[in-house]
Amino acid sequence: MFTRVRSGSMLAAASLALAFSSTAAAKPYKGAEVYSSQSYLQGRIEMRMRMSRGSGILSTFFTYKNGSEMSGAFWEEIDIEVFGKDNARSWQSNIITGMGTRVTSEQVHNAGVSLADAYHTYALEWTPDYVAWSIDGREIKRTTGAQVTALKNPQSFRFNTWSSDATEWVGAFDDSALPQHQFVNWIKYYRYNNGNFELAWQDDFNSLDSTRWSKGDWTFDGNRVDFDPQNVTVKDGTLVLSLTREGQTGFTGAVPRDEDTGAGTGAGAGGAGATASASSSGAGGAETTASSSGSGEGGAEATASSSGSGEGGAATASSSGSGEVGATTGASASVGAGATGQGGGSDGTMPNDESSDGGCGCVVAGASATTSSWAAALALGLSALAMRRRRPRG
Repeated sequence: MFTRVRSGSMLAAASLALAFSSTAAAKPYKGAEVYSSQSYLQGRIEMRMRMSRGSGILSTFFTYKNGSEMSGAFWEEIDIEVFGKDNARSWQSNIITGMGTRVTSEQVHNAGVSLADAYHTYALEWTPDYVAWSIDGREIKRTTGAQVTALKNPQSFRFNTWSSDATEWVGAFDDSALPQHQFVNWIKYYRYNNGNFELAWQDDFNSLDSTRWSKGDWTFDGNRVDFDPQNVTVKDGTLVLSLTREGQTGFTGAVPRDEDTGAGTGAGAGGAGATASASSSGAGGAETTASSSGSGEGGAEATASSSGSGEGGAATASSSGSGEVGATTGASASVGAGATGQGGGSDGTMPNDESSDGGCGCVVAGASATTSSWAAALALGLSALAMRRRRPRG
């Protein structure tokens, strides 16, 4: 969740000092969280989303082992977190595991376009061997190693929009941007079965299925908002999560049209060779072609190509790894098992010995990834890392 922490002892000391917020006093801002009633062990999750915009604001999808926040529990979580700052052009991938001193593997990715201007298809693949993050059919990051093997339990699926008080991480809060809304057109879950992903269910949000989803009504330390069920709306086949001022909850506006309402990218064999192509609108330019070949997970070979109207200038890229969505370079970073790429450049800078990655191996596609000062993040927001979510009020 936070910028990479290099000092395990500092994180442990900070974590011991934290406690849940029971929120006796209502907060002046209201966010929203939706969580699945059932938990799932591994699989592929695809969702079509348009995110919130504004400094200090986060729009997310994440998987979470319920009860991870309890004392003595082992934390298990996988994140997609889009920053509203800088016109919502960056997002963070992360895995959080551990008990006491938690291991994180944050990586900030430059999307190259505003993720608040249009819908994009986000995907998480979670298998016994790897976790991978993709946007619009392009894999951005793949993690293997100790953190992945530590994910042993079923996890719930969660969407939320909220505001962190860790300004070094998310930027100074700008409440003039309110109200803001996260739009979810659909979500699909593919179960993992002997190396294959098989579609188990799809929710198009024609209504909020109360047998599948519940609304959050809590907060946590480091969160500027209370999660208010009134800020969860379903309208025109879209799940809407709103961030508002107190007394102004709900959504009554028009749902932005999703120009690409087709099916998701689908899924085949996990880690096996695959070829995907699309002629729909992309995020890379007037005409973008990206291709990759070589060793993937387990020596697999993957090729992806797309053409059509995009949002940036014309560009063509090819290399041994696909770039981040919207990027016009084929630079890639790869790190073998036992370490993780740290970002900050296109060469996959290796972590030093104090990294808290826990021996995971990451392959990160794209030109660049940036992180903020870990020391400032510690000072301003560590409480949100250890007690991040989920304790109902009362």
